[in-house]
Amino acid sequence: MSHSLLPYPLARPIGVFDSGVGGLTVLKALRHKLPHRDFIYLGDTARVPYGRKPAAMVAEFAYGITEFLRGLGVAGVVIACNTASASALPDLAGRFSIPIWGVIQPGVDSAARLTRTGHAGVIGTKGTIASGAYQHRLEHRGLTVWARACPMLVHIVEEGLANSPECDLLLHHYLDTRAEIDTLILGCTHYPLLHDAIQRVVGESVALVDSAEALAQTVNGSMGPDSSASDAPGRIVHFVTGDPLAFAHTAAVIGEVQGEVVPLPVTELIRLQTSAEYVPT
Repeated sequence: MSHSLLPYPLARPIGVFDSGVGGLTVLKALRHKLPHRDFIYLGDTARVPYGRKPAAMVAEFAYGITEFLRGLGVAGVVIACNTASASALPDLAGRFSIPIWGVIQPGVDSAARLTRTGHAGVIGTKGTIASGAYQHRLEHRGLTVWARACPMLVHIVEEGLANSPECDLLLHHYLDTRAEIDTLILGCTHYPLLHDAIQRVVGESVALVDSAEALAQTVNGSMGPDSSASDAPGRIVHFVTGDPLAFAHTAAVIGEVQGEVVPLPVTELIRLQTSAEYVPT
């Protein structure tokens, strides 16, 4: 694949992808840890949301996106989407020679370190919770797990209603019937933007685990400083499969849209999926 798709050269960038804008919270955390790194962010907004789609379909999407990013010369790929992490890892890691990280395991590791009672919770999209990806890993660590799908919270974030009565009403609806837990994983990349509101509802005795922050710590520890990077801030290119203006408008809520936004026909990703005859294992 030609690097001519990039509007300017990047030095060993890290690729980051999500179904939409939620993964920008991961990009923001990564840039905080690796400020001199270049990044390519891909928002698959033409096929958002992933959370209600079959796991095999999401895995196909993830393969095509990873192949696209590999063709642009990325040094590694971050799956900044809980649903895609649950559906595509570790299958993708076995198919590509570059490192690939997902958001789930770092969140599990953080929760296991933070819990005092061994009772943890996780909230996420329908797809993430239905996959059991967090629950199985937490239970394997010996924890007792409560889980709840909270599908409407994504809309609350993207509509800029994080501090609204509607947000509080939904959070009470989703969380008031929770089991006794002392740790709660925010298992969707939109949810860190609701951190303060969620903390008010669950109380200070419950530690919140930001999966974006936990993943950034993991990637930083794996990659370390880039010897080819300068002291200047790293650059970002955003590829968007849907409407770039809609992406920029919604992403402004998260505040991580620095760099150029480049339209990418979703047919290019579909071509990569089909040309490799990818079949999820």
